[in-house]
Amino acid sequence: MADLDALRARFVRTLEAARGPAGGPDPVPYADDLLGRWQEPQRRYHTVGHLTAVLDHIDVLEKYAHDPDVVRLAAWFHDAVYLPDRSENEERSARLAERALPEAGVSAARTAEVARLVRLTVGHDPADDDPDGQVLCDADLAILASPPSAYAAYTAAVREEYHFVPSDAFRTGRAAILRQLLDLPRLFRTPYGASKWEATARYNLTAELEMLSLPPDVPS
Repeated sequence: MADLDALRARFVRTLEAARGPAGGPDPVPYADDLLGRWQEPQRRYHTVGHLTAVLDHIDVLEKYAHDPDVVRLAAWFHDAVYLPDRSENEERSARLAERALPEAGVSAARTAEVARLVRLTVGHDPADDDPDGQVLCDADLAILASPPSAYAAYTAAVREEYHFVPSDAFRTGRAAILRQLLDLPRLFRTPYGASKWEATARYNLTAELEMLSLPPDVPS
């Protein structure tokens, strides 16, 4: 279970650092709005647990980022709008950031960067000269390098989020996503991600894809 008080405190620290000495309104209502979104009932994987994991991974990768506070804000917003039956969640999350952050005292430049990073999570393919994008995408994809039991729990939670999709359609769609990821030249762009996570993630993705390719009546 995620520690909501700890998460709230992390958001407050990040927002205060991102907006600088000029300050702004009380950060707590903004934190509570985001935490409420991350706890919506339709979520099974994209929960406060996922948010916590992404923030923890950003802490590990922080030294590679140009502006770690902006990357952390992007993590808070990257799935803030999440409806499994909609395809524009990242765009709507980016627009939420564009509305909320200026009101919270964040500069226009930093707000624009947060929104850009959120939109980058659509394809997880940051440029070679985009260290902040690399850190966010690596942190978001780090779940793919989990041990077998954690990876199985992740895939089960994703399936629960898409419970309304028939099995055949889900298998087809999920397989397409896995192939898209495997087709990337590199899943992880930071040196840490490349050395610590890449091989395990590719193994997990390939194994899941092979399982999805089995006929439904074959035990897996």
